[in-house]
Amino acid sequence: MRNEDGVPAARNTLRVLQYLGAQRGPVAAATIATSLDLPRSTVYRLLGALEDFGFVLHFPEARRYGIGVAAFELSSGFSRQEPLSRLGRPILAALVDRVGESAHLAVLNGTDVIYLVEERAPRRPTLVTDVGVRLPSHLTASGRALLATLPKTQVRALFPTAASFTARASDVEEFSYARLSRILDTVRADGYAAEDGDVTAGFASVAVAVRDHAGWPAAGITVTFERDSISRSEWPALAETITFYARELSQRIRGVV
Repeated sequence: MRNEDGVPAARNTLRVLQYLGAQRGPVAAATIATSLDLPRSTVYRLLGALEDFGFVLHFPEARRYGIGVAAFELSSGFSRQEPLSRLGRPILAALVDRVGESAHLAVLNGTDVIYLVEERAPRRPTLVTDVGVRLPSHLTASGRALLATLPKTQVRALFPTAASFTARASDVEEFSYARLSRILDTVRADGYAAEDGDVTAGFASVAVAVRDHAGWPAAGITVTFERDSISRSEWPALAETITFYARELSQRIRGVV
């Protein structure tokens, strides 16, 4: 079986798998057929083959299909091979060369961010965001950039109570969900995230989210600098530069731009 353009049926198989992976839960075969503009008979055959190999699970009572264990194993392999680190390192190096400040790549893990790559600019001080370091997402620019891409209900689920927020001695205002919501609204409006002394006194950061193929946050790219070296009026221009490199990484992981 081939598509009209002569591409093998494997292409439609991957389209079905990609579609299922982007959904919040199992979906009906008819929904898949309509969304992908495929005949129902074709969709059922593809789902059957994917189910045989464990990439799809069938929920007979609900008459729906969802992602199977084999697909999860593929994603685990993706993580083991550290593609974000491998693909992100040269992109961060190019960014550092361009802006002359240190940059890092981080991913969201629960309510924290974990730093995967750090590229330090020449003659710039050591930062706390070394590889493997975990910091509260609501305090960091990268964390705020990533949280801002999530539905508000999901952010609320991550921070259900005041105890969900890590307090710091330097905090002038107690952190709360209402405060985080205001910050994330600003991030969405501006198109980038920032923090000023929330992680380290005297330092500020500007960050942009990297999105995957489904539009979900895959990672955050951040530039950190001494507060007096870049004025706040220059932050939007810096964010535009970071966005250029974030799009490059998104394209390399076959994400959206």
